[in-house]
Amino acid sequence: MTYREYISQNPEIELVLQVSVLFGVAVVANFIIKKLLLKIINAALSHTAFGNDKELRRHKLIPRLTHIFPAAIISSGIHTIQGLPSGVSTVISNVAGSFIILTIAMAIASLLAIVDVVYHRRPEARQKPIKGYIQVFKIAVYIVSAILIVATLFDKSPAILLSGLGAMAAVLILVFQDTLLSLVAGIQISSNDMIRVGDWIEMPAQYADGEVVEIALHTVKVQNWDKTITTIPIRRLVTDSFKNWRGMSETGARRIKRSIKIDQNTVRFLTHHDIESLHALESLGSYLDAKMEEIEASKTSHPSTLGGRKLTNVGTFRAYMRNYLQNHPRIRSDMTLIVRQMDPQHFGVPIEIYAFTNTTDWVEYEAIQSDIFDHILSILPEFNLGVFQDVGGNDIARYGFKS
Repeated sequence: MTYREYISQNPEIELVLQVSVLFGVAVVANFIIKKLLLKIINAALSHTAFGNDKELRRHKLIPRLTHIFPAAIISSGIHTIQGLPSGVSTVISNVAGSFIILTIAMAIASLLAIVDVVYHRRPEARQKPIKGYIQVFKIAVYIVSAILIVATLFDKSPAILLSGLGAMAAVLILVFQDTLLSLVAGIQISSNDMIRVGDWIEMPAQYADGEVVEIALHTVKVQNWDKTITTIPIRRLVTDSFKNWRGMSETGARRIKRSIKIDQNTVRFLTHHDIESLHALESLGSYLDAKMEEIEASKTSHPSTLGGRKLTNVGTFRAYMRNYLQNHPRIRSDMTLIVRQMDPQHFGVPIEIYAFTNTTDWVEYEAIQSDIFDHILSILPEFNLGVFQDVGGNDIARYGFKS
């Protein structure tokens, strides 16, 4: 018995051979494409910016596209096999077609991710991030691909499935409620330029105080100063209040607003000896001369039984500190600068320093602020002023207080 006669008498063997040959061709094609063609493409791309960019290559756009060819061979070749039941060939063809649709959808998602990476490197990306829109496009791609896959598997027209979506609109809105609200919030944030990647925001309600590192569709990631990550629902940035320190960063200045409490018992008028002693301070010489002339003039025009106007040590100290800050190399003289006396309290007389440093760097800012108040604490005895502080154990021992 010849081979042809044997095959003719056993058609199922011929059927198995044809199916095996078809899948064998698909496997060989897959091997050739991945081992040969893909290497050639990678070698060609190695001479381009895309080929040398590991961040772009990790999305595997081209490798995913190579999966289409074996599936296409099976989908088109299964119908050429004679004797195969039409139902079986249809199922295999539909499954292969669905795999092709899924592969294309994943390739489009990879392409969108590459677009996001490339755009993120542009300078304007910090002001107008597009990651939220990319995620919306990905969701749309997967929804459309899911409809096409279901239609392909059941061998039905996609129009039939789409016609039923109208009745499911309420269900879809309910399911994607958070996504829709987040999308609207993202559009509001982007259009109003409320936050950008790199902004320092402060949102105590969400325990967030740090730099925005990512703006996505549903969430905003904030890296706090202790290096922890806080994830904020993007809708909360529209409905709740938060503080954005971008204005400080853009002006290049950071505010100092701190007070020191002066013991009220040390506030007094300056004597002639005090004035002569303070006159030696270069920054106070012209101030004291001008004030003394003003006081002498007021004594002549408005005599008083109490001896007329006099200089106080705390007022002179305020004048000294204002002059000191105006000439400080790290304080912005073109911005608001105030040395003011606050309302006296039970803890003393607060003297507040309100000024702006010429840097926003946290470490430098704290160093400048500390140096200024170190100087204040050191110079107060020259004005016979004391700092108010609660009585401690050393004070009790020093003055011999007894219960």
